[in-house]
Amino acid sequence: MTTRAVREPERFVGMAVDLVNTFGNGFDRLDGARELHEFLAANGEPEPFEVTTFDWLDVLELRSDLRAVFEAPTEAEAAGLLNELLARSATAPYLHHHEKVGWHLHVSRPDAGWAEWLTSLTATGLAQLLGEGGFDRMRVCAADDCRVVFVEQARNHSQRFCEPTCATRTRVAAFRARRRAEEPVRFDGWL
Repeated sequence: MTTRAVREPERFVGMAVDLVNTFGNGFDRLDGARELHEFLAANGEPEPFEVTTFDWLDVLELRSDLRAVFEAPTEAEAAGLLNELLARSATAPYLHHHEKVGWHLHVSRPDAGWAEWLTSLTATGLAQLLGEGGFDRMRVCAADDCRVVFVEQARNHSQRFCEPTCATRTRVAAFRARRRAEEPVRFDGWL
């Protein structure tokens, strides 16, 4: 198995978001080893590489653990969850040289499986985000019927929805509920 460098913390935060969002809103886009392979390739892992059913099962557990970080009610709880992930996967950071990349930092063991590798990278990226005051940017979409997670990009920290469609659906539902509440009650006869 190849290993990747820890050069791009925002990439690893994005990978955490992408992994969590493989399940939600009634769909599981990571329902086998083949889909995990496609996920890793889409996130920059160079071919060829192999993924086993055991890798896939371990990554499903990680996906659940990462969702818990995004859903944590407090910064301290999110930090505790990230510390657990880092403790179970990380090794002492070390420099490694690849011909195409040069010297770079690794945070997982050279023989780490895919779940351990993903845990190290995603937890490190999220820990760095949290350590830089980014807990308030780690969000779950505010729409009642959406579980998508995202890292807010708005400067004023006002983004509540993962995409405009969710915001629109929520606003329309609230408008309709207000209209129903404002409608006069009609009586067609005597009580």
